[in-house]
Amino acid sequence: MPSRALIVLLLILNLGVALWWITRVDTPPAALVILPEGAEPLRLLDEAAAPATATVPTVQPVPAPPEAPVVATAPPPVADADTAAAMACRSFGPFDDAASAQQAESRLRPLVPSLATRQVQPVARGWQVRMRALPDRDAAAATATRLAAAGFRDNYLMPADADGRVDVALGRFGSEPAARVHQQALVAAGFAAVAEPLGDPATARYWIDVAAPADADLSALRRASGAARSETVECGSLPR
Repeated sequence: MPSRALIVLLLILNLGVALWWITRVDTPPAALVILPEGAEPLRLLDEAAAPATATVPTVQPVPAPPEAPVVATAPPPVADADTAAAMACRSFGPFDDAASAQQAESRLRPLVPSLATRQVQPVARGWQVRMRALPDRDAAAATATRLAAAGFRDNYLMPADADGRVDVALGRFGSEPAARVHQQALVAAGFAAVAEPLGDPATARYWIDVAAPADADLSALRRASGAARSETVECGSLPR
């Protein structure tokens, strides 16, 4: 009897353990606590202090953007602008030759801070082709006959000069290239023709450009130079 009761008791105990094992609930794992940088977890007094082993990620420094190059800029020419605004610039002339221009320049130089003399060639009114200085009118007429026979019928005998020489006019042209083409055709045919601008090529004129103070008497300066006229001129074109 006692042994049977012991077996029944062991059987009940085994059934109880099996039932507990089946119905038990697993304990959830402890939550991971993330400590701030430099903090240490709490320890009991009997726990050995252990060095912190937290790994701090390495942060690479971000390179600074390159600085833009500094470009030096020149200051505005305030002085030059102020100087130009304080000046009055005129041109006196025309003078027939270099000698009269030099005399006028010598009279003006003590009166103005800056001046310059320039030569101006007259603009050609056109171009002409001629055969120059044939010995007499008979020679010129014979040349005109030969020109017509060669196909150059546009010719004209000019009035005789004081020494009896005669020019043969071979045409007038509005531009130099056209005159040169006609002249070269005549030369190729054996005629000593020349191309030249209309008007006297020696009639160059001279002008004197001056820079004077803004309050200067320009009429008095013109009279001092002996010029017949005065014209406005850009101050920037004058030497400093």
